[in-house]
Amino acid sequence: MRIRRTSHLLALTALTALALTACENGTGVKDEGASHPASSTATAAQPTPGTDESTGTGTGTAPAKDTTGSTGSSGDTGSTSGGKTAGTTGGGTTGGKADDTASDARVLCNGSNTEVTAQPVARPLNHMLITVTNTGGKICDLTYYPVVRFDEMQWVPQAAKETQPQAVTTLAPGESGYAGVLLSAADGSGDGGQTAEKLTIAFQGYTPNSEGGASATPPLPAKGVYYDSSLAVTFWQQDMDDALSW
Repeated sequence: MRIRRTSHLLALTALTALALTACENGTGVKDEGASHPASSTATAAQPTPGTDESTGTGTGTAPAKDTTGSTGSSGDTGSTSGGKTAGTTGGGTTGGKADDTASDARVLCNGSNTEVTAQPVARPLNHMLITVTNTGGKICDLTYYPVVRFDEMQWVPQAAKETQPQAVTTLAPGESGYAGVLLSAADGSGDGGQTAEKLTIAFQGYTPNSEGGASATPPLPAKGVYYDSSLAVTFWQQDMDDALSW
């Protein structure tokens, strides 16, 4: 009995050895891999079609349409359109046209677009007030001072420098401007006194002593106006009191 049991144990040992040898050669029982590391080939990530394995950038298949990029293009077009609009309606062009219109709307005041009167006043003594009213449809400028001429006198009375205003006297339609005239010296120191029956008022242009347009011949009182060598005028004034304060 002992011999048989021993022979049986030897046979089992031999079978176990053969089974282990078969597993190692890959011809026996399949190894589930629990005791071995996973194959590097089996676990390596595979690049997707059309993708560079090293950088991940596309190398084959065309990318999908970029809707964001399309919107950006539209935005750029809008910017261009906006620029054109701004250029068309910019202040420079419009301002230039407005300036030209404003310039065209201003003219010189003269006998053709104003009503002119000349009346002696009680105060100051021996003074006369010239009033010019704009009867035209445009703004007009009264430049410098009136060029006064009684009858056929051959000299022109000068303007008092102290009466020169800070700006040109400008009249809107319906507005009036003024100038004062010293007719004669109150103390009788003037000479060559005489009575005038006619008055002519000439207007100056935008440069001194230049032609400013049609003259005016306002009527004088029936008894005429006495004047002497003291005759002088003021610059054109916006206010009547300024014309008579000298």
